[in-house]
Amino acid sequence: MSQKVIGLIGGMSWESSSEYYRIINQSVREKLGGLRSARCLMWSFDFGEIEALQHAGRWDDATALMIDAAQRLERGGADFFLICTNTMHRMADSVQAAVRIPLLHIADPTAERIKARGLTKVGLLGTAFTMEQDFYKGRLKDKFGLDVLVPEAEDRATVHRIIYDELVQGRVESRSRDAYRKIIARLIERGAEAVILGCTEIMLLVKPEDSAVPLFDTTFIHAEAAVERALS
Repeated sequence: MSQKVIGLIGGMSWESSSEYYRIINQSVREKLGGLRSARCLMWSFDFGEIEALQHAGRWDDATALMIDAAQRLERGGADFFLICTNTMHRMADSVQAAVRIPLLHIADPTAERIKARGLTKVGLLGTAFTMEQDFYKGRLKDKFGLDVLVPEAEDRATVHRIIYDELVQGRVESRSRDAYRKIIARLIERGAEAVILGCTEIMLLVKPEDSAVPLFDTTFIHAEAAVERALS
């Protein structure tokens, strides 16, 4: 079986990008057997540069960098590409418009799995940008008809702080896991039938046993969807 070449825009952070690489290659080996692994290209950012632009609100500059990365993957021979982070899907439409190869949007396979389970009301955890801006919640609502709940302001600040101060730096703290468990429980009290781990690092901290409702890990789902497309 010939494989399509998967393009990966990574480094945001490399902690989660390494999970993409691991999941994609494990999945190909499971499906094809033997010594098989994925055909993929990764462009990996210096996350310090990206984080500075995010928190300065310099989204146009960040978009230009993302377009450059996608064009590098296209020139390198990728057949389609992934943005290996939820937050930077803020500029997904602009990046897609700048290349001919298709973008596999992280929200789409996640929403499809949620709908396949018959669920409609979901909690969303992620960076403040993902939880508060409409680029992600709006796609889940408008394209898939999902009702999306985000934590209250204080909980959003906690979720965001733990991502940037700990998870992207490879720190996994038990007290932070406890904080996330409580935040998830409060979303469930408000009616969440499931919770989207809408930041690619959260899977390093939170596991299925930390929630009374199903968790949808965007990192795993996105990586698996990439393999399905590469082998189709």
